[in-house]
Amino acid sequence: MLVKERPAVDHRHLTTTVAREYVHRAALSEVFLTGWEAVGDDTFRVTAQWPRCHGFYELYESGQASYDPLMLCETFRQTFPLLSHAAYGVPFGHQLTWHHLRYTLDPRAMALAAAPAEIELRVSCSDIRRRRDLPTEMTMSVEVLRDGTPFATADTRFGILTPAVYQRLRASRGDVQRVFGAAPPPPPPITRASAGRSRRQDIVLAHAPGTGRWRLRADTTHPVLFDHAVDHVPGMLLLEAVRQAGHALRPADGRRVPVSMEAVFHHYVEFDSACWIEAQPVPAGISEALRGVRVDAVQEGRLMFSATSALADL
Repeated sequence: MLVKERPAVDHRHLTTTVAREYVHRAALSEVFLTGWEAVGDDTFRVTAQWPRCHGFYELYESGQASYDPLMLCETFRQTFPLLSHAAYGVPFGHQLTWHHLRYTLDPRAMALAAAPAEIELRVSCSDIRRRRDLPTEMTMSVEVLRDGTPFATADTRFGILTPAVYQRLRASRGDVQRVFGAAPPPPPPITRASAGRSRRQDIVLAHAPGTGRWRLRADTTHPVLFDHAVDHVPGMLLLEAVRQAGHALRPADGRRVPVSMEAVFHHYVEFDSACWIEAQPVPAGISEALRGVRVDAVQEGRLMFSATSALADL
């Protein structure tokens, strides 16, 4: 029997994702990053691919379907563990803690196309603090391109904690499985129309007395926001709360998406006591067509998280 020879495959050019461990994800389907390389001292090129459909980062209709800006935020979030581990040698088991995020994007570049979006992040790391040759804190400045065209910028700062330091910091909350397992069931959500969400399970706000005030809703069974066990409310859930609070504060017929945001993570938001989301309108500062919102997360009388965002109606 004659067997035809198959052409050799050059595996160096096959597309794959980075290892899920590098981006602190359990599900391979939630890994957006596809590769990285160093291009200079503390400068890197990171590539990503955005799927044309996602279970949580929904596509929004505005004449033409568009990607969710929070998919961009999740791409940033995945970039700093990737480079921490792969480029700077931070061992697995160290904890990364988000301090600050600022981004702005051109919503016209977020349109859905006939193929998944190929994303490039040009990353510059600065103000790196080290201990025993490992970084303990750094800032990443990012220029984001789609098909070679810039459309977004971001700055984010985060810390890196050894397991011993993290355990001392978390004290009685350091047992992840116990804390996660003891998280109380979430209260009933606000309506889908108020939150600007099509699925009830994706709503992160619950009713609370007063105007512009809600209770944070952390559903630990959510497959994306809680991809794996954690001992505090994830940062991405807080960013989603900003979007939903901005929509609920001034409901719109369509969807409202955050085209820019500046967020500060002051303290970990815990599972075992109520966290209140308080929102008020502010000037957008970019365009009169945008709606500005200031959102604070308050737990036991202490400011845990704050953000200012400009939202566009779609």
